[in-house]
Amino acid sequence: MGERVYLYDSTLRDGAQTQGVDFGVADKIAIAKALDRLGIDYVEGGWPGANPTDDAFFAGLPKLGHARVTAFGMTRRAGRSAANDPGLAAVLGSAAPAACLVGKTWDFHVELALGVSKTENIDMIADSLAEAVKRGKETMFDAEHFFDGYKANPAFALDCLKAAAASGARWIVLCDTNGGTLPHEIERIVGEVAKTIPGDRLGIHCHNDTENAVANSLAAVRAGARQIQGTLNGLGERCGNANLVALLPSLVLKMGFVTGCDAERLTHLTSVSRLLDERLNRSPQRNAAYVGESAFAHKGGLHVSAVEKDPKTYEHVPPEAVGNRRHVVVSDQAGRSNILARFKDIGLDIDPKSPAIGRIIEAIKAREHEGYTYDGADGSFELLARRELHGVPDYFRLISFRVISERRFNARGELVTMSEATVKLDVASDRRLTVGEGKGPVEALDRALRAALLPSYPALAELKLIDYKVRILAPERATAAVTRVMIESADGHAHGDVRTWGTVGVSENVIEASYAALHDSITWKLYRDGAPAPAE
Repeated sequence: MGERVYLYDSTLRDGAQTQGVDFGVADKIAIAKALDRLGIDYVEGGWPGANPTDDAFFAGLPKLGHARVTAFGMTRRAGRSAANDPGLAAVLGSAAPAACLVGKTWDFHVELALGVSKTENIDMIADSLAEAVKRGKETMFDAEHFFDGYKANPAFALDCLKAAAASGARWIVLCDTNGGTLPHEIERIVGEVAKTIPGDRLGIHCHNDTENAVANSLAAVRAGARQIQGTLNGLGERCGNANLVALLPSLVLKMGFVTGCDAERLTHLTSVSRLLDERLNRSPQRNAAYVGESAFAHKGGLHVSAVEKDPKTYEHVPPEAVGNRRHVVVSDQAGRSNILARFKDIGLDIDPKSPAIGRIIEAIKAREHEGYTYDGADGSFELLARRELHGVPDYFRLISFRVISERRFNARGELVTMSEATVKLDVASDRRLTVGEGKGPVEALDRALRAALLPSYPALAELKLIDYKVRILAPERATAAVTRVMIESADGHAHGDVRTWGTVGVSENVIEASYAALHDSITWKLYRDGAPAPAE
């Protein structure tokens, strides 16, 4: 068995600094849970006290089974004690079991940006980390601009690390903050540092400004570092951070290292990568290593023939190992292992040889061609599979719905927009007509549906829509484009646990697509709650 390497994800903070990325609390919770399922060791939740979103996340930390939520912050300010620094207090006062504190290690920055002496900077590092350890946190030190600092003044940069180590830091992370260091430099410098700080306490944090963040991280591991910090899909400011989605399988499948992600968890890599893209409402990168649609795509001629005879000819790892699939016209085995892995996730026990699996695969392929996606829509995926296997009750039958929106000035002269939805449906033989109002058409439609169904299914009162995203799938068709709607729902289960699930709808009409996703959301909850089918 290989040596252990620990993975630290900073998507929820570093990734949030990407242009165009804005995580809500629901996004942060969903991503943290996905990272936990993948086997990531540390999930950096953000910076307590920095903004309301991070404060709300840390106020209601999700329950994780493997990962440790980490709070990020800075070392104390000059002229204050570590116990009397408001910024540090917010970080160390959070419920997160781990804390990562960043401090300067480049003498140029110490003198220019902080305006303090080198001795004071070292004291700031030592005092802050000692306080974090005293508070019972698993403590890490991010050595900002370390490689630039080491090149300029290696003695001072190392003194900063020694202070962190002496104060009890579990991990000392060497940061290539501006992304300008190359792999051969990383390997040399990390190797030199490892003579002073043991490798099993060293981490690496690389930015991608020379397109070398993944290579730099692997070079650091070769030199002895045993923690890697990075983000899902390489999110991050400027050119991004080291991409954990590429690093993880390279470490495990190529280099033989052990991580918290075993072989079974690794099969979820593709779905976790795409879940992030769905949360960001953007298309996955087709040529992304390991997880892209084109990563294992083979088109015609000699390549396909060779792959059919021996996949290793053009596939450096089995696509199923990372939850992806081969894209060639082959037997109905394509995607079977991935489907079986998804069945296991949702508690569906089925014979791997069942012909129903082939039918489900074909149904998924047909729907994906229409624009559906089931990464991030686990509720819709489960319903599709169960309908094919043994059926799902029709808890209600929609006859029609109508949605209107009104834009007007109210009595105060304020411009307001309201929507009204009218729904006609049957629950068994009982015809119901209800009206709902909302700030938007989807909220109005949801309220009208709920009003019609609550008398028969009172548990729907605890159903909440916590996220709603729309993506245009054929922008060249302008206003007639096909749209995909993704809805995330949650409820307070009878046992006190909060469940979340995603559903999807596709249509040229955005309201129709929204209804399809709403229908699946309601149906999934009723089915999982064991609601009886209505008697005719």
